[in-house]
Amino acid sequence: MSAQRIIIDTDPGQDDAVAILLAFASPELDVLGLTTVAGNVPLAQTTRNAKVVCELANRTDTRIFAGCDRPLSQTLVTAEHVHGATGLDGADLPEPMMPTQATHAVDFILETLRAEPEHTVTLCTLGPLTNIGAALRADPDTMRRAKAIVSMGGAYFEVGNITPAAEFNIYVDPEAADAVATSGIDWTILPLDVTHKALTSPDWIVRLNGLNTPVGTAVAGWTGFFERFDVAKYGSSGAPLHDPTVIAYLIAPDLFEGRRINVEIETASPLTRGMTVADWWRVTDRPANALFIGSINAKGYFDLITNRLATL
Repeated sequence: MSAQRIIIDTDPGQDDAVAILLAFASPELDVLGLTTVAGNVPLAQTTRNAKVVCELANRTDTRIFAGCDRPLSQTLVTAEHVHGATGLDGADLPEPMMPTQATHAVDFILETLRAEPEHTVTLCTLGPLTNIGAALRADPDTMRRAKAIVSMGGAYFEVGNITPAAEFNIYVDPEAADAVATSGIDWTILPLDVTHKALTSPDWIVRLNGLNTPVGTAVAGWTGFFERFDVAKYGSSGAPLHDPTVIAYLIAPDLFEGRRINVEIETASPLTRGMTVADWWRVTDRPANALFIGSINAKGYFDLITNRLATL
């Protein structure tokens, strides 16, 4: 079977970095390029971080395209309070030497979808959906050539992590998320309801350090840094490893279960702006527009990540 062709749209972020490494370590996937967006940290820093991850994995052949530096309709909100000033605090890695491609990320996404056979390229979104929303505004017909969009974002039972009602990736650019929800493109959502069921642990960090590789050491350092925020916030023993769920879903979908339901994004209310309104119980007659993942095999998930990272 041929590898799934994907574009990773990302705002690294320690957990984004692990997701990218997992994709590089998975022969089931063909990474056509990384597109960066402002989110966890501003665009210049997310683009720099994408290069750091590629160089760590010895994947300097990967093309990196910088995208939107602000949301479609509002001021950028970032998350240095979680990820540190660089977005990749926790590991001391050299400044990257890779170039940024001259093409804007939105143009790269559209050009790739025009050039590849219809419904063969999956867009994997690990951050705010600004690049995807901008591409949908520019050329919705071309965007509908995508096979699917698979996103880490949103929440239903867990509600919000940046406001009482909203998850960070959706909150940063609700208009872009709304554009995806109404696009008609096959959309799979990995929400906080899943990621909060898959927490890191001290034992897992020991396993990573035990790999005795630059990748294992870096991921252990990143995890040790960012988990301090969630441990303090939730009183848990570890932290959710959010973004790798997107890549894990593509290569091991049996680790996950969900429902095809209607999902809408609140864009108007100042109280609940960015809320993911997921009709999990199917109490409305609104048509299903997304596969909303609700559960995960956490042990299988962390075993998958560890075993794959060991190959880098």
